[in-house]
Amino acid sequence: MPRDTAKLKEKVRTLPHDPGVYLMKDRLGSVLYVGKAKDLKKRVSTYFQASRKKMVQQPKVRAMLDLIHDFDYLVVKSESEALLLEGKLIKEWKPRYNTDFTDDKRFLLVRVDVENPLPRFRLVRFRQSEVSLYFGPFAHSGLLRRTLGELRVKYGILLSDGNPTRLPDGSWRLYDDARAEIYGHTNTVTTTDYQERVRAACVFLEGKSREWLAELQEEMVAAAADRRFEKAAELRDIIFALKGTISRTRKFVRAPAVNNDPLPALQSLQAALDMRTLPARMECFDISHISGTYCVASMVHFAEGRPDKAQYRRYKIKSFIGNDDFRAMEEVVGRRYRRLQEEGQPFPDLVVIDGGAGQVGAALRAFLGQGLEPPALVGLAKREETIIFSDGRPSLKLPGHHPARLLLQQIRDEAHRFANTFNAELRSRRLKETILHDFEGLGDVRRRALWAHFKTLDCLKAASMEDLQAVEGIGPKLAGNLHAFLQSTSVRVSKGSPEAPGD
Repeated sequence: MPRDTAKLKEKVRTLPHDPGVYLMKDRLGSVLYVGKAKDLKKRVSTYFQASRKKMVQQPKVRAMLDLIHDFDYLVVKSESEALLLEGKLIKEWKPRYNTDFTDDKRFLLVRVDVENPLPRFRLVRFRQSEVSLYFGPFAHSGLLRRTLGELRVKYGILLSDGNPTRLPDGSWRLYDDARAEIYGHTNTVTTTDYQERVRAACVFLEGKSREWLAELQEEMVAAAADRRFEKAAELRDIIFALKGTISRTRKFVRAPAVNNDPLPALQSLQAALDMRTLPARMECFDISHISGTYCVASMVHFAEGRPDKAQYRRYKIKSFIGNDDFRAMEEVVGRRYRRLQEEGQPFPDLVVIDGGAGQVGAALRAFLGQGLEPPALVGLAKREETIIFSDGRPSLKLPGHHPARLLLQQIRDEAHRFANTFNAELRSRRLKETILHDFEGLGDVRRRALWAHFKTLDCLKAASMEDLQAVEGIGPKLAGNLHAFLQSTSVRVSKGSPEAPGD
């Protein structure tokens, strides 16, 4: 059935000169394409100009122009909101012609061939195997290549250039050249030993993926604020694809990074640290900066070698403003164990600090400053995964595949992951609260009054016009306009992580 071009052009004439999102549809009503526009009328009208098809170079786009039989549109308040709504609708409808969003072939993936006895970590651009594990896509190829090089040194895993040799006793020799000494790990491994390395590297890489996700989100918001909307849209597409990959890989990358029976690893850790008792209960602290403005901290708890998420805690730093890892560590460790002391709760068998001698010293001061007897206390310095003792013993560096080292890395990486989750929530909350800056007619005083009254964006969006007028400085007309604006926006606030309370 031929399309009614005259009717479409007449519909275009009714479009407003406002920012928004448009949906191109075929004759059956299926969504072909979702786009954003600074000016809906100007943008959509270009699809029905006689010269447009001749100017388009891509065959797929020319084919789409012939398929358009109708369109819908949504008006929003700003280009920033159009950018976010466009992404939400693309994710919801999955239009066949939004290839930039749905296709991540432009970016690199990390593939781990977990079906092989000795999985390698490779850079690829296509998902070719359903049984392999993928991380990405990643936009910054140079950073990704450096990270893989660090993984090889840190965990002793094979990259695509590895060519291991099977030995008569069933073990494997990873390298036959100087790399066996350069990378500093045991060169002869069993399949089980090597797979422990792979699991540890995958846990690290998933955490790294989350770090890059938070960085990309900040870049996207900054690009949108600078009105570089094409760049912001590209970053948004990568973010959605990366979130999807993290979700798919989570079921494969699970703690613990040691084998299914953690007892041997606990016994190995007891021996390595020369502890009198088995470290059945362990807690680990991590300090994390948020956007260079303030610090937060996380504490994770392992029972019998496994995560006990009911005991996880997260902290906002209260004693100072700024970035000082040592002061922050002293504060949160002190708060944690002072509270346990007051409640008559036992201390863990082992406290692990993410950091070196400075952080360990700060944690020790937290105990001694309050007259508390510290349990076994060690730090894990990231650069070479060196174990730092709080009692003055020389530092210890275990082999990369050592069960005690893997267990310490696991609890440290879990604390780091949990801190990053907290960071992401606070970033998201802070960024979303800037939505009121897109609404004309509000100054700083009334914005502050609204947040002081409603506390969260969800509460603000749920407010009626009468509720809004209860805020000083918000009259009937302004309340009506603000209510309409809030109902039209697509931004939602995350409910937050259910893993742990604050402390």
